This record gives sequence, structure tokens and C-alpha cells, in this order.
Amino acid sequence: MRFKIQDPDFEERVRGSFDKQKLMSAIGAELTRLLPGEAEISLPYRDDLTQQHGFVHAGIIATILDTACGYAAFSLMPADMAVLTVEYKINLLSPAVGEHFLARGRVIRPGKTLSVCTGEVIAHQQGKGKTVATMLATMMALPNQEGLIG
Repeated sequence: MRFKIQDPDFEERVRGSFDKQKLMSAIGAELTRLLPGEAEISLPYRDDLTQQHGFVHAGIIATILDTACGYAAFSLMPADMAVLTVEYKINLLSPAVGEHFLARGRVIRPGKTLSVCTGEVIAHQQGKGKTVATMLATMMALPNQEGLIG
């Protein structure tokens, strides 16, 4: 799907915002792909991100997926906007088992204030990928305010 780009410097703005997210750095997540209306976040498996059964914790999966959806929406916003999640619904389809996880967020309906996104997390193990989570999310564009930039 093609979207109207409102900020020709969206990639620099989005990547700069992502780099400010201390949580992404703490868990070892990287913004690996960015197009207008699309974002991908990569996360290698780490034992310290697991729950009691050894699966990557659902909270971590939700975090990278929410972030991918947010930056997909943010990529289509004007330069003077910030982005915040309004709501999301996540379906955890399978235990998060894998060597590497890829969260893909994609805008399905951009709006002036609210954008609707969809996303999935794919767990990769031994060269095979399996969808372990899906998300439907609503993101809000907010005019930049003091303390709320990016």
C-alpha cells in the first residue's frame, strides 16, 4: 500500500526516536527495516527475557510489536507530531520459542489523529519462521509538546 509521506525526513526522525527508547536498548532490540507505514524490529533470543517455561515473555513480545506498530504509524505523521499508543489487542498464538524474533508493524488506515495498525511477531528457529503473535493497534498523533517529542 502506498501512503502520502508528510515528512521527507521521516526515516531520520523515526530512527532518532527509536534510539531514545532505553527499553529497546535494554532488551537488545533493533529497528531493522523502515518504510512509509511499515517498521520491523529484530530481537535475538536472550535467556534473561524468558518466563518460567523458557519462552520469551509475552510482555517482551507485546513490547516489540507495540513499538513496531507505533513507528509504522509515526513514519506517516508530520514532523511536528509525537506518537502514543491508544490501545492494542494482542493474540498470542504460540509460545515464543526461537533463536530470533521479528516484529512487523504496518499501517492499515492512517488518519490525522488516529492510525490503525496491524502487526505480527515471527519466531525464527533453525531456518524456519512461525507467527507467534498478532496485534491490532491504534496510535495517536499528538502535536509536539514540551517533554513529548518523537
